[in-house]
Amino acid sequence: MTLITYERVRHAGFIWDDEMHVTQNPAIVGPLGLSDIWTSSAARYFPLTLTTFWIEHALWGLNPLPYHAVNVFMHGACAVLLWRVLGSLRVRGAWLGAAIWALHPVQAETVAWITELKNTQSCLFYLLAVLFFARWLAAEGGEATGSRPWNYALVLVSAAMAMASKSSAVVLPVVLCACAWWATGRLRWRHLLALSPVLLMSIASSALSVWTQHLEGANDPAWSRALPERIAVAGDVVWFYIGKLLWPSPLIFIYPRWRVDWTYASSYLPLAAACAVFLVLWWNRNGRLRPVFFCFAYYLVALLPVMGLVDQYFWRYSFVGDHFQYLASIGPLALAGAAIATALGLPWKGRPVLAPVACGALLSTLAVLTARECPKYHDPETLWQSTVAENPGAWMAHNNLGAELMHSGQVDEAAKQFRTSLELQPNNPAAHGNLADALLRLGRTNEGLAHYGQALELDPLNISTQTDYGSALLQLGRIGEAIPHIQKALEANPSFAKARAALGTAYLQEGRIDEAVTQFNEALAVDPENCATLADLGIALAQKGRLKQAVAQFQRALDINPDFSTALINLGNVLQQQGRLDEAIARYQKALRLDPNSAVTHNNLAFVFLQEGQLDQAITHYRRALEIRPDYPEARLNLGSALQKKHADQAGGQPWDASSNR
Repeated sequence: MTLITYERVRHAGFIWDDEMHVTQNPAIVGPLGLSDIWTSSAARYFPLTLTTFWIEHALWGLNPLPYHAVNVFMHGACAVLLWRVLGSLRVRGAWLGAAIWALHPVQAETVAWITELKNTQSCLFYLLAVLFFARWLAAEGGEATGSRPWNYALVLVSAAMAMASKSSAVVLPVVLCACAWWATGRLRWRHLLALSPVLLMSIASSALSVWTQHLEGANDPAWSRALPERIAVAGDVVWFYIGKLLWPSPLIFIYPRWRVDWTYASSYLPLAAACAVFLVLWWNRNGRLRPVFFCFAYYLVALLPVMGLVDQYFWRYSFVGDHFQYLASIGPLALAGAAIATALGLPWKGRPVLAPVACGALLSTLAVLTARECPKYHDPETLWQSTVAENPGAWMAHNNLGAELMHSGQVDEAAKQFRTSLELQPNNPAAHGNLADALLRLGRTNEGLAHYGQALELDPLNISTQTDYGSALLQLGRIGEAIPHIQKALEANPSFAKARAALGTAYLQEGRIDEAVTQFNEALAVDPENCATLADLGIALAQKGRLKQAVAQFQRALDINPDFSTALINLGNVLQQQGRLDEAIARYQKALRLDPNSAVTHNNLAFVFLQEGQLDQAITHYRRALEIRPDYPEARLNLGSALQKKHADQAGGQPWDASSNR
């Protein structure tokens, strides 16, 4: 059922922070490796998940399909395992509850988003820990006491792997205590003692998560909140997620960020209501409401890490996200399955036929709704377009949509998105930096540099902005101003490939070819499949006269991206120098099919035609270069030479020697 429901994600690619965790993670694709994942800050708070990504990359590179397949299979495995867990805890309607959980639309965000393997993998081990603990409890005083040590050992191993996959599993000690109470009717000291190793794991995992969030900027003073505000928000979170389970529409990747004024008593009403419900259920915990109390208590415990009581980086965008309730949703949805199974189990006319039809209709409806959510995660542009359509106030989504539009060449539209992002959040350095890039591409140099300056005022330690500012200055020929910005980025992070490549470009412009080659090679050691850096290295090698090696670098870039016009043009230039004119023509012509308005390519192609004596074609391309760029002196001089040659040939004059590509 899960595989059928999520069939549409097989066409999806990588989105948002998949690049940070997978496609551009130096521990996955760069110079770092498996040991760094477990021994350095590269571990973040999910080293086991990163290990899975490392294995996947070793098996199938950066093809997104297998990554999606693993996540979908993992979610399906969790659903089957949840069925067995609920059955072992003697929960009614275990199969139905697990199926509802597997097919509910709120899970689409987790399953269709490659990075959220964190959720599916940690959930798998989390449920295994609960299952083995339930078996350990069942064997207590029974005949199968010999299996108890094995079950207990498997509880510890599964708990460790769950927390190493994602720190949200730190609630396991409390969850297992609740399971002991549910299964045995009371919580005994020996249960607490047995769970003490799991508690120690939980403390260690929590500390790792807090440290990692601090490194990511979760404690940024600009986004800090007073403790009363956090408490007030926690109450809203509880009811928000229950609301989405009951009525999953609309589901938004970035929900609006609530404005909570903690000075008003009314801000605490949602939390007061949650506490009141809990107390009423607690009072009746041994009566008919016992299952409701168990599920609601589990739900609150599982939500604790994501209630907003502790700062996380994501809270600057929104206090809620569908993927945050992946574990917590088990409680209410299992309760729903039990309630439906109980109601349908009562004797009533037509039950043998209508009961399975009703369940089938419910599950089919959930599956259809989930399948409708999957296309949102097809690619980054689609994701951000759907987000801003449903939440126009999502300043981060506007900024990221602008970045995707820039990538596709829609610079004017991108600039509009960046401006919208800044109107919503003026102190957003990323949007300032992106708008600066767009303005420079539009020829509005002074405005662009001003926005780079604003970005660095807001975040002077941002190595990407420092590098982009330096690269912009390089494009303007202001090498002396550019190099200090690039060097600041490298001082903060010597392995930052983008800055290494930019410094190589600066040295290339200064004529320091050997130093440029060194920088490009260092950048490629971190990011070996960067086409632009490979092309720049090829240019540097060509300038040193190492044409054969230059050709190899351009070809490597084209192997990665066959439509990379910069590599095609430069490869054509080198082939022309080697006298391989037919091959050069083929590269130039392909580059023109990709970008028909490249004056440089028309000029270079014309020169090769001129060398081959094809004067009419040469003249045609020179004239086209001048139509595109009337102030192109090289093309004008070359056109004059070609016309002179044609006139001489027509007059029966001496042959003209085309000896240089102007």
